Amino acid sequence: MGALSEPGRRIRVLLADDEAMVRAGVGAILAAGGDFEVVAEAADGREAVRLVQAHRPDVALLDIRMPRLDGLAAAEEITATVSGTAVAMLTTFSEDGYVARALGGGATGFLLKSGDPHELMAGVRAVADGAAFLSPKVARHVIDGLGGGRLTREAAARRRVEALTPREREVLGLVGAGLSNPEIADRLRLVEGTVKAYVSAVLERLEVKNRVQAAIVAYEAGLLT
Repeated sequence: MGALSEPGRRIRVLLADDEAMVRAGVGAILAAGGDFEVVAEAADGREAVRLVQAHRPDVALLDIRMPRLDGLAAAEEITATVSGTAVAMLTTFSEDGYVARALGGGATGFLLKSGDPHELMAGVRAVADGAAFLSPKVARHVIDGLGGGRLTREAAARRRVEALTPREREVLGLVGAGLSNPEIADRLRLVEGTVKAYVSAVLERLEVKNRVQAAIVAYEAGLLT
């Protein structure tokens, strides 16, 4: 998306939640960050889709449970019809089961409603810049709820990661930590094009569709603490 790579540019956000108090609280957190602009608010999923199509924000921040059209369906419609807008879901621990389903809908961020305000801001910045962000607390709960034995999944993830080169594993760990390609390039002292090639190779070799799915593999394989 490039929002963070352009100095002075504010990240344009749409907030969608059927509770006005939640929208006000999230809006206040983003206002405190100094680099966000809430361009529209929606109280239901259908309105969220319409406003995203009208305003084309950098990030659509969607509640999962909303009237008329839930956040999962809204995410699918937004990613299918509006290029350039990243989707992040606002979730609670009671909604873990929805996160795995949302992965296929194009969402690249999963943020905890009651989480650390700094984590919320970091997550919105990450998805705005084309990275994935899975709140660590949400990740643990999601992984526990994905089905099958946890030890079996961990062993399977480790086997998948073992097929990667050491540099690819390093890149995977940074993807799992929510870093964007420019941030990974800076951390590893590589050019951004090389990082993009590594990320593409990692997604292909792990047979995952996006960075969030790769991040879950990284969590399960123990690459993140």
